[in-house]
Amino acid sequence: MADELYRSLQQRLDMYSLGFPETESGIEIMILKKLFSHEDAEMFLKLSPKIEEPESIAVRIGMQVDEVSRRLEDMAGRGLLFRLKKGESARYGAIPFMHGLYEFHVKELDRELATMVEQYFREGFNNAIAGVNGLFIRTVPVGKSITVTPQVAPYDDARAILEKNETIVVTDCICRKTKKTQDMGCGKPMEACFMFGSMAKYYLDNGLGRQVDFIEAVSILEKAQEAGLVTQPGTALNPAGMCNCCGDCCGVLGAIKKFPKPADMVFSNYQAAIKAENCTGCEACLERCQMEAISMSPDCTASVNLDRCIGCGLCVTACPADAVVLAAKPASQRKVPPATSGEQMMMIAKNRGVI
Repeated sequence: MADELYRSLQQRLDMYSLGFPETESGIEIMILKKLFSHEDAEMFLKLSPKIEEPESIAVRIGMQVDEVSRRLEDMAGRGLLFRLKKGESARYGAIPFMHGLYEFHVKELDRELATMVEQYFREGFNNAIAGVNGLFIRTVPVGKSITVTPQVAPYDDARAILEKNETIVVTDCICRKTKKTQDMGCGKPMEACFMFGSMAKYYLDNGLGRQVDFIEAVSILEKAQEAGLVTQPGTALNPAGMCNCCGDCCGVLGAIKKFPKPADMVFSNYQAAIKAENCTGCEACLERCQMEAISMSPDCTASVNLDRCIGCGLCVTACPADAVVLAAKPASQRKVPPATSGEQMMMIAKNRGVI
């Protein structure tokens, strides 16, 4: 009976965001049992991603308001629900596995959970990530890799994304922490993921991150990019967050890297090109590329496989000879992000065929 409950929970989570697919080993059920008590699972199944006040939920499910409020607050505090506070009132809603359950455990992540999540990515979640065709997060170029002119859209400029957000919270990268917990860390900056708006407030309220101003946020961003991290905000025009990711640890980059054409699986408006006459064959760009999109030709000059290039610009900033440039894709290939996170989730759901 308990297994049926957790299977129902898995199936519900599989309807949200990137999904939460079933695997042959059942590792996803083990993850849910570690995170949710029987009582937690029952309550989660009575909610939806639409945030509601406890009073409305209590009426709908036939429970006392005080008891519902207590349980919802307890679950939100343990990273099992999203909570939005306004003054003395609070509203609650169900969350997906990513971004949600996984990231909300960044402070409590232990070796057991990290190992289970790592197995789950290998057995099922990598394919779930790859299957949304870049609708979850997108790649924006390193600022120093392009000339920022009026032709560069604000949504392709990480600094512009930071600047328009009044509340900026920085937190640890859950992916790099997962690897580090298993003694497989890459050593790159840990505190490098930003949250904005209501998501930032949730992180602050639950002690999952710290608030920073624009100047410090830009400093963190620049250090992350200098370390070779790929900047990836949510796909929406006004994203709830912006990550700085590495090909070694990142769940998203790691998933698409396994496929022959990562460029088709990301939302990116740029691609790299080599100026062969300038290339000295130093191979600095090879080490910086997170998608293994660059190789050396027989004449010892670099070449770019556009099927693999995700347009992050890290290769440009690594080149000492000004031999790599980042160019906007042709107009026919350029994309405009969905207006809101809600629209983004609807696009993902339609793409996955769950609505």
